[in-house]
Amino acid sequence: VQLQACGGGLVQAGGSLRLSCVASGRTFVRRDMGWFRQAPGKEREFLAAIMWNGGMTFNADSVKGRFTISRDNAKNTVYLQMNSLKPEDTAVYYCATRRGTIYDPTYHWPPAPVDFGSWGQGTLVTVSS
Repeated sequence: VQLQACGGGLVQAGGSLRLSCVASGRTFVRRDMGWFRQAPGKEREFLAAIMWNGGMTFNADSVKGRFTISRDNAKNTVYLQMNSLKPEDTAVYYCATRRGTIYDPTYHWPPAPVDFGSWGQGTLVTVSS
């Protein structure tokens, strides 16, 4: 699966953005997906995940109540709706595909950051104060 994130840009604090991540390949619909971000000088941070069928989602405490992950399997796309943005949300945002499927004997929910691979090219989000 190849991934391409887009939708980043410059926004004022308190504003909103919606990121999209388009996947190529037929296996997208069987894969859980996740969003991560990495700010300059910081480690990559796990933000959100969504089950292959959209049945369950997970949000990290840092974005809970502000960010929402969703997906449209007909469009091979996963989204990250970001509201009430803060300057500390400034980072490059990446989507990623979870390794394996729900049929794997070790499958669990929510996923851990290490469960993800197949990183896409990121999109830069800059939040001004």
